[in-house]
Amino acid sequence: MKTGKILGLTAGALAVAHGLPALTSLGPVRPLVAPRLSGPGDPGHVALTFDDGPDPASTPKFLAELEKTGTKATFFLLGQMLLKAPELGRELVAAGHEVAVHGWAHRPLLIRSPRATRDDVRRARDLIASVTGQQPRWYRPPYGVLNSAALYAARENDLRTVLWTHWGQDWTARATADSVLRTVTRAPLAGGTVLLHDSDCTSAPQAWRSTLGALPRLLDLCAEQGLKVGPLREHGLVA
Repeated sequence: MKTGKILGLTAGALAVAHGLPALTSLGPVRPLVAPRLSGPGDPGHVALTFDDGPDPASTPKFLAELEKTGTKATFFLLGQMLLKAPELGRELVAAGHEVAVHGWAHRPLLIRSPRATRDDVRRARDLIASVTGQQPRWYRPPYGVLNSAALYAARENDLRTVLWTHWGQDWTARATADSVLRTVTRAPLAGGTVLLHDSDCTSAPQAWRSTLGALPRLLDLCAEQGLKVGPLREHGLVA
């Protein structure tokens, strides 16, 4: 076989290996190719997680709603957002919530180099730890799109990658409180990890209002089913 062809096949194989984990972004595929990454846990528990904050325009409203029932959650923070609102990051921790890493910038990792990915994760982790005083334990990539560089960066920074089993599709302009709740509850909630958004920094303007409207009804539903809602640290994630 000619050298050029060998090099071409090798490059192709490396590209596939680099991008193959991105299949985890496909909801129906994820449980089949990476069930552990989806965040299944204690069947009596639901992990409540929020992405894209902290956002002074919306995150305080979620904190107030969660405070009504004493519910704690995990907030996957963006470094760029935390840099603008460090006091809000500290408020999250002071209220008993858990903070985690969503990266520095909300950009798809498949268009970034391995070095840029590693820098993105490290910068976000370091800022979250220094600003909030809480060492993050979890990592969720933007859009749920993984690659080998992101998985390595997470391990390098002592972070466990967690995606989700349920989401509300709450980032679109078409979303309503009813649609968010209906989408989240399409599958049984027991043992699930729920993805919602407390910011519209990467979503349709004001999309967070639909999420906020669905939140108390979601918490009520979990209570009716005898499910405890809390952060990932209490979820008993499958090893």
